[in-house]
Amino acid sequence: MAFPSIFSAPVADDVIKRINTLTSETKPLWGKMTVAQMLAHCNVSYELAYEDKHPKPNGFMKLILKLLVKNKVVSETPYGHNNPTAPAFLMTTEKDFEIEKSRLIAYIQKTQQLGEKEFDGRMSHSFGPLTITEWNNMFYKHLDHHLTQFGS
Repeated sequence: MAFPSIFSAPVADDVIKRINTLTSETKPLWGKMTVAQMLAHCNVSYELAYEDKHPKPNGFMKLILKLLVKNKVVSETPYGHNNPTAPAFLMTTEKDFEIEKSRLIAYIQKTQQLGEKEFDGRMSHSFGPLTITEWNNMFYKHLDHHLTQFGS
């Protein structure tokens, strides 16, 4: 089943509405992250796409990621609860809810405004070039998983 396109304004707006239902006190239905940590965690996907903030994996690690992780991240198979995550995505310190929320909304808006053509064959930090569908699956599936985790 195909995911809705995060590149379309109605879908991006719907995801943002879901984010806006969260408060700094929203509790998870599963997992250990606070809502602010979850927002920071979701921001990492966009940091990897737009910023040179995280170290790139070496050739061997990139091969391992392509072989063992890529399909789980870019496929249409939903994530299960409490799956392991890459080190860059681990949130072990407190985060500012309003800052992380604003950052995530801005990233979603930027992605929608750039549009899917910007992502056709675009290089992923960890997986090499991805298709529009793979980028969409990665972005939308991750957001939907964590918004659902927090009841939104």
